[in-house]
Amino acid sequence: MPASDELYPPVQYGWGWLLLALGVLAVLALGAWLLLFLTRPRRSITVPGTALYRPPTSAVLARLRTDYLAEVDRIETAYRSGNADARRANLELSRCVRSFVNEYSGLEAPVLALDDLVARGVQPALLDALRRHYYPSIFQRGPAIDPVAGAEAARTVVTTWH
Repeated sequence: MPASDELYPPVQYGWGWLLLALGVLAVLALGAWLLLFLTRPRRSITVPGTALYRPPTSAVLARLRTDYLAEVDRIETAYRSGNADARRANLELSRCVRSFVNEYSGLEAPVLALDDLVARGVQPALLDALRRHYYPSIFQRGPAIDPVAGAEAARTVVTTWH
């Protein structure tokens, strides 16, 4: 018995398996590319020479000031008539002043903490109003500060904001 008759060469895989493996690798690579491409933040398209924020015209600014001064008066009247307590009035005044600054200048004042506003170097009248009137009334225990002084500080911010 010759030894060469008993040995058989190993069975080779067919071409179909190789093509299937390459197809699976291609699908995985495509999936990884799509995952990376679709989850990246979009770059904003800006035309060179255009400003991202265009300040409003003087007529719009005058109307904005008038509207927010009326809102401050409404909040103060609600406090004086007893429809709002001091803490609630100071909270609304803070919200009003921050919204005015946001609409007037584009600064995200409604969502920034006091430290963030200080770091951005905002107008001292806003920082003073927040520090002396609104923050102590909203966040500290004990009696709230009189909102009439807070309303006057809000009027100062609205009339002097640049």
